[in-house]
Amino acid sequence: MVQRCKWAMNREPLYVAYHDKEWGIPVYDDRLLFEMLCLEGAQAGLSWWTILQKRENYRKAFDHFEAEKIIHYTDEKIQSLLENKGIVRNKLKINSVVSNAQAFLRIQEQHGSFSDYIWKFVDGQPIVNAWKSFEDVPTTTETSDKMSKQLKKDGFKFVGSTICYSFMEAVGMVNDHTLDCFCHPSHLKKEEQ
Repeated sequence: MVQRCKWAMNREPLYVAYHDKEWGIPVYDDRLLFEMLCLEGAQAGLSWWTILQKRENYRKAFDHFEAEKIIHYTDEKIQSLLENKGIVRNKLKINSVVSNAQAFLRIQEQHGSFSDYIWKFVDGQPIVNAWKSFEDVPTTTETSDKMSKQLKKDGFKFVGSTICYSFMEAVGMVNDHTLDCFCHPSHLKKEEQ
């Protein structure tokens, strides 16, 4: 049996696929980074499983997270999102996607890309941790605190330190696969030898 991180063991295939093929793998694509930041914000107070099951609905509802389209959402569009049973119908969270799209586009203009801006928090390189157990993995770090503070300053919403750390894990800025997990880079290096 393949050894995975404790949180992904004996789970639904969708959850296992997310663990095996996405979580902890570096993402540099601006649109996907924006999508993940919004989805992590939608998770606030909920479980990631809740959001992961609704991810395709979110993509359809929010124009595949194309910020250029989202900034033009009307009151009617917001109302239709509030009535969309395929997503979490929380007005503050839905409105945050619009304000985050505006902030995201400003960042792209100022920094050339959102990827350049966000990856500077880890000096452009993934942080590879060596946790023995899932219980050792933090929920916030000094880096996620700094990221949260800066994102808020730059106009983003639903970007507390815990959300930022989850985002960092999701987009591979941090690799928190435990040492016993087959996805930890130490196992991948052994396979290449």
